[in-house]
Amino acid sequence: MLIGEVSAATGVDNQTIRFYEREGLLPTPGRAANGYRTYESATIDRLRFIRAAQSAGLALAEIAQVLNLRDAGQTPCTHVSLVLEQKLAEVRARQQELAILARELKKLIETSHTLDPADCGPAEICHILTTK
Repeated sequence: MLIGEVSAATGVDNQTIRFYEREGLLPTPGRAANGYRTYESATIDRLRFIRAAQSAGLALAEIAQVLNLRDAGQTPCTHVSLVLEQKLAEVRARQQELAILARELKKLIETSHTLDPADCGPAEICHILTTK
């Protein structure tokens, strides 16, 4: 199957497919007599997995680890579960950080409603952000 057919079947553009090849996420395809890349049908499944893993928040390096485990004949499900647990912990930590930031922004907005722009001196860029 040619790269255009793989792209059409997966929604992954040609350049991304080539990038995944360079990064080792996809096996090097064969070549037809005319030099065109020829892909196995398993490439479609692999690309779908890569996209699903990205949607779950996995980085390409993490996806490569999973693919390497599978390519070595191992079932990577336990590894994936651990990675997903770590991702969830990271998301929850980021949510806490964002909640703190939201409270700080709300305070700044409330403060901005009480300040007069005319009171902002030439040494200040904007007294909304420098007033505590």
